[in-house]
Amino acid sequence: MSIIGRFLQSVVEKGSLQVTHPDGTSETYGAPTAGYPDISIRLADKNVVRQILLDPRLGAAETFMDGRLIVEQGDIMGLVQLLRANKPFERGGKLKDPSAFKKFRDHVAGSLDRINFLGRSKSNVAHHYDIGNDLYDLFLDDDLQYSCAYWDFERRGPDMTLEQAQADKKAHIVAKLDLRPGQRVLDIGCGWGGMALYLHRTTGVEVVGITLSKEQLKKARERAEKEGVADKVKFELIDYRDLAQRDAGAFDRIVSVGMFEHVGTPQFRTFFRSCANLMTDDGVMLLHTIGRMGGPGTTDAFTRKYIFPGGYIPALSETLEASEQFRMIATDVENLRLHYAFTLREWYKRTVDNRDKIVALYDERFYRMWIFYLAGATAAFENGGMCNYQIQFSRNRRTLPITRNYIAEAEKNLTA
Repeated sequence: MSIIGRFLQSVVEKGSLQVTHPDGTSETYGAPTAGYPDISIRLADKNVVRQILLDPRLGAAETFMDGRLIVEQGDIMGLVQLLRANKPFERGGKLKDPSAFKKFRDHVAGSLDRINFLGRSKSNVAHHYDIGNDLYDLFLDDDLQYSCAYWDFERRGPDMTLEQAQADKKAHIVAKLDLRPGQRVLDIGCGWGGMALYLHRTTGVEVVGITLSKEQLKKARERAEKEGVADKVKFELIDYRDLAQRDAGAFDRIVSVGMFEHVGTPQFRTFFRSCANLMTDDGVMLLHTIGRMGGPGTTDAFTRKYIFPGGYIPALSETLEASEQFRMIATDVENLRLHYAFTLREWYKRTVDNRDKIVALYDERFYRMWIFYLAGATAAFENGGMCNYQIQFSRNRRTLPITRNYIAEAEKNLTA
């Protein structure tokens, strides 16, 4: 049995994985099992195995991107799902226990990558979001919501669309903000403006959305002009740290969706201090972020290198610890355990359906990188340690109603 064979034999028990080597020989691991995929891959050259064993996730990603790890039966989503589902987070399983050296290397690399001073934050954002809006138009919903949707299957039924789930996500968040006429709202990391425009459209509040992406800013401003609300919904290219210096105490509410993952642990306290300073004494904030269901960790090398440089998925413990320093009272915490998995599967499907357009925009390697990213993220939310947290903060314990009934009532009105 080959070296990689011994590795895979210890991993794959349910479902089957056939590996064809460069010399034409093949080995099969596991056995067909209901609910688990059956996958066949071919390794184009002998260096594929070495590259994967040196760093399983980055090596697998790069050999797949280069067309040297070829999925012949099934797809990359099925391959990643098969490996991750055999060692789920709930059972404490890992594909491989990293060496002490690798743990140290990843810790140092991740810590340096997450420092995220202002100039670096701008370049990190540009790496992911300024590659052109055309890509995001191809796989996101029609409102360009690039964050976890809210899948209310009990209410909507099993056939609800991504568009409906994203509309319900916005309503779910807005209900938790407990908005009042005349209030000013800050949207930190406003994306292409969908949340800010929804806030004004449904409640009449004035909104300022901030981003570090020039592409997002351009699109958001165009949308506000088209809706005739540019005087009520304004967008700026500015960092939250700079805004806190300029507009202290200017906002009744803050919403931040899918941005905290880019802050980096060294800046956690700066982020919450800035938010506290930006709010009124009765301010409320809703933070929607990907989170770890375990303790603090590190960002894997593939994600650091290709997807979110400077990014880090926070544990709930370190998020709350940082917020507690600045009288940010955690008044409500919700764990969206599987919602992002459903969202990512829909993004993956739309990406695959638009393969030819994406290859024409970029190239084949970029397309394979993108589907590897979506497949890996899906597996992390289905069987790994990732989830989404919605954390509501208040600066005054008496600002919000003392039960959660107001959330359900407001949400019902918004989605009627």
